[in-house]
Amino acid sequence: VQLQASGGGLVQAGGSLRLSCAASRRTFSNMGWFRQAPGKEREFVGSIRWSGSTYVADSVKGRFTISRDNAKNTVYLKMNSLKPEDTAVYYCAAGPLRSTWDRVRDYDYWGQGTLVTVSS
Repeated sequence: VQLQASGGGLVQAGGSLRLSCAASRRTFSNMGWFRQAPGKEREFVGSIRWSGSTYVADSVKGRFTISRDNAKNTVYLKMNSLKPEDTAVYYCAAGPLRSTWDRVRDYDYWGQGTLVTVSS
């Protein structure tokens, strides 16, 4: 299984970006987005289940939205009102349905990451 993340780039504070994650085959029950800033641990951003239920971290709630297109095996992360502290490498991940969804260990497959840089 391969996950290909794309859509990162340089944006000014207050701007928007949409990240995409294309899976090589039918998407898993749970797809997630994580991010990792330099010198920091990888942190949960949000996830979406096959049913469409979404979970978003408090730090991005109200600004980031997750969606998926099951026909295209693709998950999206729409990021609005970006802040410099959102600067990080963003990773998409896939895994089965588990009791938790906000931990790195909840996911079995990872994409290569896409860099998002927000300038002040």
